Amino acid sequence: MKRTEARALLCGPYAIVNEAPNARSIAEAVLGAGFRILQYRAKDGIDPARLREFSDLARACGALSIGNDDWRAAQAAGCDGVHLGPGDDGFEDPARVRAAWPEAIIGLSIGSPDEARRVDGAAVDYLGVGAIFATASKADAGAPIALAGLRAVAEATTLPICAIGGITAERLASLRANGAAMAATIAAIAQAADPAEAARRFHAAWEGAAA
Repeated sequence: MKRTEARALLCGPYAIVNEAPNARSIAEAVLGAGFRILQYRAKDGIDPARLREFSDLARACGALSIGNDDWRAAQAAGCDGVHLGPGDDGFEDPARVRAAWPEAIIGLSIGSPDEARRVDGAAVDYLGVGAIFATASKADAGAPIALAGLRAVAEATTLPICAIGGITAERLASLRANGAAMAATIAAIAQAADPAEAARRFHAAWEGAAA
């Protein structure tokens, strides 16, 4: 997918699926519910075969496939892009990643308006902002910035924002009202008794929320 086409999909629910025995079924659940952004996250080591599997699943559904942390692995697996956080290769210099992978969707994790203003908007396509609320899904998420923090970042950048951290279906309307173009979920789907139904509820809540 070309970068210009892919950027048009940077809106709505954003599924982050951790490496786990049921990772494929979670990916299928969110894609089946209408999610159009799928990120594979493996903090204990990327499985190249799984990353390729996610890339293929997303492509079959017309969705974006995003690798986490390692842009070279994401590129090799045929993903549409990568999400980078502090300490990841390319985070401090996304223009270098852009030069090596011109069509990639590149997302960066940030947490403040000052960080947002320092981002190279020519190299980066979206910002992952949080943690918005308290979360147990990411040990180093830091103190929640809350909706006021989300709004402050949104006012400091023209890039689309993906809110992350403690995101539930009930919170989607307030996130949209405070500048989020996307909302990332991990536990709200993966830890649900019925992930497919949870994914459908999450997607429906986003669609029903006032922008």
